[in-house]
Amino acid sequence: MMPPFPAAGRVYLVGAGPGDPELLTLRAVRLLQQAEVIVYDHLVSSAVLEFVSPAAERIYAGKRRNEHTMRQEQINALLIKLATEGKQVVRLKGGDPFIFGRGGEELQALAAHGVAFEVVPGVTAASGVASYAGIPLTHRDYAQSCLFVTGHLKDGTAGLDWPNLVRPHQTVVIYMGLGGLPEICRQMMAHGAAPTRPIAVVQDGSIATQKVVTGTLADMPERVAQAGLKSPCLTIIGEVVKLHHSLAWFKPLLLHTVR
Repeated sequence: MMPPFPAAGRVYLVGAGPGDPELLTLRAVRLLQQAEVIVYDHLVSSAVLEFVSPAAERIYAGKRRNEHTMRQEQINALLIKLATEGKQVVRLKGGDPFIFGRGGEELQALAAHGVAFEVVPGVTAASGVASYAGIPLTHRDYAQSCLFVTGHLKDGTAGLDWPNLVRPHQTVVIYMGLGGLPEICRQMMAHGAAPTRPIAVVQDGSIATQKVVTGTLADMPERVAQAGLKSPCLTIIGEVVKLHHSLAWFKPLLLHTVR
């Protein structure tokens, strides 16, 4: 049994996982059912939101590329306000809140104002989406390491460490890289990666509308454009992508695997 909520307000930073509600932790489900306010992002699936108590207030704070319902500073201020009013608040984020979820920034703001908080980790998109796509992130024959990177930086550029990204025997997972995919593929080839290096882009990983497009650095931008993929997508680059067609166990209701 989870202990009763404290009398004072508190913020619970909760990871919602990649989309499949069965990947939620037990603690996440309990908090969703008991919290007074839920502040959630656009990456949180509708199926996950079904666990929210009907009595809870829901506040959408989604951020997409070049389209922010709330600026990060406004979200921080909202969380501080709700908690100081004595509310029990769940800040619900897709994936894991400490992996490209800006959870650390939000907690810094809470800490600066003396607001109590807890963190409930979730299955990060890299692990969850790759698992549902049948792509091991490491494998003795193909990759002995894995890098997680973001496809766009704070100033909107993609100034990544390209020499490090093109090293052999590793997997590169790129969050939020759909918009910059042509440049990512071009830069990796320009820095020494073979045009034939395998790559996969997965849309809506772990839920019924999942699409998986596989190809190479040379042809992937065209394949993705033809498939009409839209955010949220996760990009996986490396030899492990070759295993997708033999290990793809997840059969979504709408089968969208493009060879």
